[in-house]
Amino acid sequence: MKPLYALFGDPARAGRAVQSLRDSGVDPRKIVVISSVPTDIYEWAPPDQPVGMGWLAALGGVLGAASGCGLTALTELSYPIVTGGMPVLTGWTNGIIIYELTMLGAILATLVTLLVSTHLPHWRPQLYDPEVSRGKILVGLADCPDDARPKLQEILRQDSTPLA
Repeated sequence: MKPLYALFGDPARAGRAVQSLRDSGVDPRKIVVISSVPTDIYEWAPPDQPVGMGWLAALGGVLGAASGCGLTALTELSYPIVTGGMPVLTGWTNGIIIYELTMLGAILATLVTLLVSTHLPHWRPQLYDPEVSRGKILVGLADCPDDARPKLQEILRQDSTPLA
């Protein structure tokens, strides 16, 4: 399967093409829209997928704090030092390590979530045209089935901008 796309000069024409693709039975999740300006204000724009990055960052922070507590407690209990009546497990000094590991867990969870949700790095070539950086809107399919290709080409050709 090969990509199929068309370039559009204005959002209204791109919207008609997206709606025509949907009406022809194309799964809306397979329609690719690439623009140099945000298109999320239009009703035809593909919806953003919720990722839950805040919850995953909080989970990473909780796991980091738990590992910080475990690290400090196991270290102090494994290497006991005579402290002259003071507690072996101290809250204030352990707090620094626990805080740092909490932040490290939250940051790493956020970074991994960002990379996974944006599909980075791209190992395969992605659908793109240099005209997008000149103001055009790309609408198409990354994987167009060969049997439906002529019909979808005609749909995209109806409102597309001819390239000079």
